[in-house]
Amino acid sequence: MSFFKSLILAILATIFLTYVFGVGMLELMNLNVMMDGEVIEPLKAIGVSALVVVLLVVIALAIVLSVFGSLIFLGLLLFGSIAMVAVGVFWPILLIAMVIWLFSRNKNTKQYA
Repeated sequence: MSFFKSLILAILATIFLTYVFGVGMLELMNLNVMMDGEVIEPLKAIGVSALVVVLLVVIALAIVLSVFGSLIFLGLLLFGSIAMVAVGVFWPILLIAMVIWLFSRNKNTKQYA
């Protein structure tokens, strides 16, 4: 399953579970959400809170991916720089080894007529 498909399914599951448990808790505890002195319907109250929670989850996901992405990038950068230094230091040995390998390999190729 692709990353974005999983992300969309997770967001939908979060909204659904927040709605189901949120409305159930509001009715169970007989809570009323007030805004400007008026009672807000439970569906609207839970919907707004679910959207805020999903927005916070997406922001946290972006932060986590950017942090881990930058750590992976730094690791690859470090590995690449060490590899380039190794090639830069040992290039004469690598060149001589490649020339020896080219001249000493078996040339048992059969030619078909």
